[in-house]
Amino acid sequence: MVFKWRWDLVGEHHLDLEKAMSLYDILSHRRSVRDYLPTPIDETLVKHSLELATLAPTSSNMQLYEFYHVTDKKVLAKLAKACLSQGAATTAAQMVVFVIRPDLHRARAKAVFDFEKHNIKTYSPAHKVASRTKRFDSYYNRLMPLLYSQTALVPMARSALARTIGQFRPIQRDVSFDDVRVVMHKSCGLVAQTFMLAMSEKGLDTCPMEGFDAKMVKEALDLPETAEINMVVSCGIRSDKGVWGERFRVPFSDVYRKL
Repeated sequence: MVFKWRWDLVGEHHLDLEKAMSLYDILSHRRSVRDYLPTPIDETLVKHSLELATLAPTSSNMQLYEFYHVTDKKVLAKLAKACLSQGAATTAAQMVVFVIRPDLHRARAKAVFDFEKHNIKTYSPAHKVASRTKRFDSYYNRLMPLLYSQTALVPMARSALARTIGQFRPIQRDVSFDDVRVVMHKSCGLVAQTFMLAMSEKGLDTCPMEGFDAKMVKEALDLPETAEINMVVSCGIRSDKGVWGERFRVPFSDVYRKL
């Protein structure tokens, strides 16, 4: 389904969105916007883009993320300061903070397993229901808690175990405390990118920011200590100086390898 929106903007950045945008149009329109017009944007469009972002893949479908959609002007001001007062933050109409939540791994694993039990009963041959249920139970109720646990010594123990098993067969070896954090941030990054493309499809602009004081952001949002900021994305409608120039990308031949 293509959602068609129309923004009556003036100037070279006007987008006629009554026609469906192709993927190329969406990708071409998305730029990291550093300055926004003082034009308000509909928060329901931002929320809908976040709903679409939940369709992005995450490792083991664990979905260890949260969105903080900020529209309150006082909180926006705090976030702008936390984002080093860069223009993309100080002129933003709204912001979305993408957060990873390692502490929710047990609850999310249980939720996935409970859902998959229904999937198994619905789509599996009767003679495979028991074995598949057992396999999913082992994966989500035993392996995932072990993989995501940050309890003292557990990350060291699972790394040692992975190295030992790896001498005999292929196995995921990157299971240290920091390795698991990287996995969560990668998954959250996929979600954030999907959000920005969904915003672009609506003719709205964004800027992903990694220049911020994480402590100040967490205080502004009253986040628990275990939460980590993945990125802050500002939202709005670009001004004439919002995009500084043509987009630069290194030559495709520098990054493409065919084996």
